Amino acid sequence: MNTYFDRSFQLRYFEMNDFGEASPTTILTLLEEAAADHCHSIGHSLYELKRKNIGWILLSGYMQMERYPVYKENITIRTWLSTYTSIRGYRENIIYDGNRNIIGRARGLWLFFDIEKRRPANIFEDIMQKWSFRDEMCIDHNITRKIKPVLSSDMSRRFTINKYDVDAYGHVNNIRYLAWLMESMPEDVKNSCYLHSIDGRFVSEAQYGDSLVSFTRRHPSDEHAYSHSIKTESNDNVCASAETLWKPRTQPVEE
Repeated sequence: MNTYFDRSFQLRYFEMNDFGEASPTTILTLLEEAAADHCHSIGHSLYELKRKNIGWILLSGYMQMERYPVYKENITIRTWLSTYTSIRGYRENIIYDGNRNIIGRARGLWLFFDIEKRRPANIFEDIMQKWSFRDEMCIDHNITRKIKPVLSSDMSRRFTINKYDVDAYGHVNNIRYLAWLMESMPEDVKNSCYLHSIDGRFVSEAQYGDSLVSFTRRHPSDEHAYSHSIKTESNDNVCASAETLWKPRTQPVEE
């Protein structure tokens, strides 16, 4: 049994931002695609699981990027399971460029989930036996630490959940939360810096038709660090919270 699973991608035009590099949401999308392909490779595709009313949902995660790949660049995502229990597991990811340099790392805590009953389920024994496993973390970062919600914000944006925001499990996909978080960032920060790291927690489900507000607050002692919360507008219920760190762009991105 292999101890890891590799998936290669070539970055496409519509996945680029204004700087000609992959956006943070693109990277999260590719990480999810690699995980989905990993499931498919052992005969338990996400669609097959869904027919059994089972799925994987992300509870928490951390991503750190040294740089973002550019248009037509080839990257490889290496993924594996480092630790798991009967109902959940830690997925590790390393992102390589075409020269096998590490340009990013990400780890997530995923829960095996009964879609119909809306509660955890036991991971199938066949998955446990076939899945790639290596007792090693891609980065030493605690993704179970509680992140305090933002109580007072410097910036906010309001969003309504549309059909395309909801995934096959009936709740808002975690990538949409990142997109909404980015929308509440100051424009001058997005134009002069890149997202170096994000540490996120998914607290409660939001449903189709709900109105959400994305709150962002700058860290009082670090101008490049921010705290974020996304809450339901009707009852101020926290759906997700995150901390981000941004780094100044030192030079223009080459195409």
